Amino acid sequence: MVSSSPPPAPKEVPSDEKWAEDGPPREAKWWYSTFHTVTAMVGAGVLSLPYAMAYLGWGPGIVVMILSWCITLNTMWQMIQLHECVPGVRFDRYKDLGKHVFGPKLGAWIVLPQQLIVQVGCDIVYMVTGGKCLMKFMEIACTNCTRIRQSYWICIFGAIHFFLSQLPNFNAVSGVSLAAAIMSLSYSTIAWVGCVGKGRVPNVSYAYKATSPVDYMFRVFNALGQVSFAYAGHAVVLEIQATIPSTPEKPSRVPMWKGAVWAYFVNALCYFPVAFIGYWAFGQDVNDNVLVGLERPSWLIAAANLMVVVHVIGSYQVYAMPVFDLMEQKLVKTWNFPPGVLLRFIVRTTYVGEGLFRYIFSSPIVPKSSFNELLALRFTIL
Repeated sequence: MVSSSPPPAPKEVPSDEKWAEDGPPREAKWWYSTFHTVTAMVGAGVLSLPYAMAYLGWGPGIVVMILSWCITLNTMWQMIQLHECVPGVRFDRYKDLGKHVFGPKLGAWIVLPQQLIVQVGCDIVYMVTGGKCLMKFMEIACTNCTRIRQSYWICIFGAIHFFLSQLPNFNAVSGVSLAAAIMSLSYSTIAWVGCVGKGRVPNVSYAYKATSPVDYMFRVFNALGQVSFAYAGHAVVLEIQATIPSTPEKPSRVPMWKGAVWAYFVNALCYFPVAFIGYWAFGQDVNDNVLVGLERPSWLIAAANLMVVVHVIGSYQVYAMPVFDLMEQKLVKTWNFPPGVLLRFIVRTTYVGEGLFRYIFSSPIVPKSSFNELLALRFTIL
């Protein structure tokens, strides 16, 4: 008689043995994944979705918005399932999953460059966006104050992360991430409620913008890119799921999927009303930042800009945590650095400082007004 042995419990460490033993505790709840995902996904680019609608029109615009929401939710589901696709093993990082799929050498080279481009690029964009919105808030809130250059505001915003980056892991930044998720829902609500209060502008037109065929074609592609890249967050989904405990009876994919569904529900509350109502109010003349078109009341616009600042503070940390983990892991395993507070201080201070250094010495290419160009920087500034 052959006795059936119980299936192995999922390992509570990923494949990087020594480093994982000293890794963060797996104690997150399902709602942690909700606000981490919302923070990573919803960005200031939501305010440019009505501008994308202006080039797509009502029919194609609605279809693209809904299709993007459904397709990216399905992609999120697949990533959640892949986290524990091998019995007894958890792929806590994208490079671990890449090594499993493509082999131990090729996997890291295929996965890591793409992930780092997104994460580091987003952090640079968030630093620029945070500084811009902080400057706008101060200009509205204090009309008599001395104006200082935008680059100084970006440095002020970056200085905040010299302190926040010392938080050890995803669990430690959960409060910051929660505040950021609340702010994203708040400024999105301000945007579409403000559009409803303002009503449709006189002689509003929903016709396609008059421009040359080639220019229009590229602007349509730009609009499709804006909508597609608005659904971010997949770059850190494995790292978020790695903080959730897993047992044979309740694998981590169950609470993670529950959190992701709620995150997409919040995402829909942010994206669809802003895109559709903003386009309804301004038509083809909508600004690339819908808040600009509202103009009044000034205190509401100032509050929305401050909310964007708080949100991108959390977004920066969510995207930076996997990079911190990768850098510290490399130093520990390759150069035998002792893990601890000193290593964390050196690595993370260097990362934040390098981002500021990169901005200061590339400031001529930093856009001055367009949210669209800020989104484009996500993949080009590196």
